[in-house]
Amino acid sequence: MLVLTAKESYYPTFWKMVRLWSFILIYGMGFRLKVDREMKIERDKSYMFCPNHGSLMDPFVMIALSKNPIVFIGKKELVKIPIFGFFYKRVVIMVDRSSPKSRKRVFKMAKEKLRNGTNMAIFPEGLVPAENVILGPFKDGAFSLAIEFEMPIVPQVYYDCKRLFSWDFFKGGPGLFRIHQHRFIETKNLELSDVDQLKKQTFDLIYQDLINDKKYMKDTNRPNNEREFKSPL
Repeated sequence: MLVLTAKESYYPTFWKMVRLWSFILIYGMGFRLKVDREMKIERDKSYMFCPNHGSLMDPFVMIALSKNPIVFIGKKELVKIPIFGFFYKRVVIMVDRSSPKSRKRVFKMAKEKLRNGTNMAIFPEGLVPAENVILGPFKDGAFSLAIEFEMPIVPQVYYDCKRLFSWDFFKGGPGLFRIHQHRFIETKNLELSDVDQLKKQTFDLIYQDLINDKKYMKDTNRPNNEREFKSPL
């Protein structure tokens, strides 16, 4: 990992290793994946992946699902995780959510990555919401980048990561991670003035899936959920 994170040209090989790691992690912990894809990813195109975020398992699920290398834009706070944080800061574009200067830097670095045809992933909620929140409000970043580089948005719905691998120590367990990958939302011919419309369209797709899933809503509305166990992220 030290060698493969030393140069950007090594990233595709690093991605293969990280995918293998993700599969071992997911299945080794007693989880399984069931994926419903409405469209398939093309190897020679760039995409913006936008899933909901409720668990530390979400990034590993996304990595396992994509053969194409993805560059994440992630939270600076994850650097604090032992071992993981060391490699995280070498391959992820980090953002300090409290710093406007940091957000501008992220946008500049993302543009450089995208010129090389790389896929990107942003959890548009910007944080892991409290346990009793169905879906947190989306931020603009993913949609601004997608419009500027005419990348299709890939809405992904993760129904079970929060339910089975929660920040709440007293719930969770092995089981099936169900994922719904919607039809891609095209961004060609859109302008930056269309960000709010694109953001709302993506939010509505994911929200409707979640609110209509009995298992997800039962977990979100479970008794005493007002305790609002929050992630440290």
